[in-house]
Amino acid sequence: MKLLLDTHLLLWAAGQPDQLSASARLLLDDPQNELLFSSASLWEVAIKRGLGRSDFRVDPRLLRRGLLDNGYAELPITSEHAVSIDGLPPIHKDPFDRILVAQSIVEGITLLTADPLVAQYSGPIRRV
Repeated sequence: MKLLLDTHLLLWAAGQPDQLSASARLLLDDPQNELLFSSASLWEVAIKRGLGRSDFRVDPRLLRRGLLDNGYAELPITSEHAVSIDGLPPIHKDPFDRILVAQSIVEGITLLTADPLVAQYSGPIRRV
């Protein structure tokens, strides 16, 4: 199964695996699953790190390299993803989360999230 991780799950998987739930760990450790990260997550990390957010201290370049080195595939943002946001209900205001939801719907990839608001969207979204 293809799994797109939201930004917090990526950060936890890369540097704080103890923050991951048991169900998230099982999915990430299953060699049958293909793990993906969105370029939107790296964009979010770069912006929020630049703003001095304490929960986004990781260097986005090192995060990207580490994800690729550990077998994650990168999912770029396309114009189809961007325009698909227009059809989403206003459940969540965060533009980074909204593009991840749009990407998962357009690509038919399960989005893994710990965020209860993101999990309210219909589509291939799973709260872990």
